[in-house]
Amino acid sequence: MTAIEATLIEKLQQLTPQRLAEVKDFVEFLAAREARAAAGARLGESLAKLDALGLPPISDEEIEAEIRAARQDRAARRA
Repeated sequence: MTAIEATLIEKLQQLTPQRLAEVKDFVEFLAAREARAAAGARLGESLAKLDALGLPPISDEEIEAEIRAARQDRAARRA
C-alpha cells in the first residue's frame, strides 16, 4: 500500500457514514469521467484510422439503403 492510500484510508475511517457515501459518489463520478475520456480517445483513434483509408464518403441514399437492410434483417430475426 502506498503512503497516499494509507493516508486516505485513515481519513476515510474518521468520516461519518453520510460523508463516506459522498466520497463514494465522488469516486464513482471520477471513474466514470475516466471511462468516458478513454472511450473518447478510442473513438478518435478509430476515426483517424477510418480517415486514413481514404474511402469516398457514402451518399445519403447509401445510408438509407443500409438502414433499410438492417431493419429488414432485424425484423426477419424477430419473426
